[in-house]
Amino acid sequence: MKPKITAFEIKNLDLPLISFVVKSPDLTLLKSELSQKLADMPDFFSGEPAVIDLTALHDEDLPELDLAGIKALLGTYHLQPWAIKSHQQQFIEMGQQLGLPEISAFLPSTTHSKKEAQKHFNAAELEASRAPHPQNEKIIDIKELVQEVPAEKSPTMIITKPLRSGQHIYARGGDLVILAMVNAGAEVMADGHIHVYAPLRGKAIAGARGDATARIFTSCLEAELLSIAGIYRTSDNALPKDVQGQSAQIFLEEDKLVMRKLD
Repeated sequence: MKPKITAFEIKNLDLPLISFVVKSPDLTLLKSELSQKLADMPDFFSGEPAVIDLTALHDEDLPELDLAGIKALLGTYHLQPWAIKSHQQQFIEMGQQLGLPEISAFLPSTTHSKKEAQKHFNAAELEASRAPHPQNEKIIDIKELVQEVPAEKSPTMIITKPLRSGQHIYARGGDLVILAMVNAGAEVMADGHIHVYAPLRGKAIAGARGDATARIFTSCLEAELLSIAGIYRTSDNALPKDVQGQSAQIFLEEDKLVMRKLD
């Protein structure tokens, strides 16, 4: 007799999320700043689930808040909003109308002590959010946008052929090793480190899911764009002469990209 096979299973799922922290309800300003930060990295997010965090907004921001517009805007950058975070009931109801539940409904709170701790935390966070914020405040801190999230470790991806303009390679959950040229117009991404044992002339994005310890290594640095954990530099700023065309490593130091020649 064949063993009985169940038709389904129910399991807990640890889902990595990106938090998009909205600090102004001005959709036009949001579009402008997102364009400035991510226009050179259109595939920075690849269908990542996201929480729209509205805790920095106030009740008086409600008339100007276009949550549907924000949801659609994130979709253009390959982010998939599926929940919101807010202390204001009006914002929560607005999210529910768009099929976006409040994230706290999914957070574990199995004991009374945990509930009390969360209650005090929310109260303190709400009080901080009520502080006055200038209209011209920077909307998106890239470090808040790209938060480090747990990712299952994957084997190192190894590429042996040159990458042509328009090609895109992403090593999800691991490092990327490339043994051939990355031509201008090509884009390489990794959640971990990137090693290019050839000229790097395209775009290189390491620590794509927020790992600030990730590094980029290349035997010939001529990149159009370099990025680690959301901090990036484009060809608009010329590479330092001591590393241009040289073997180099790129890493973060005090939230700044540092480029050093490899001896």
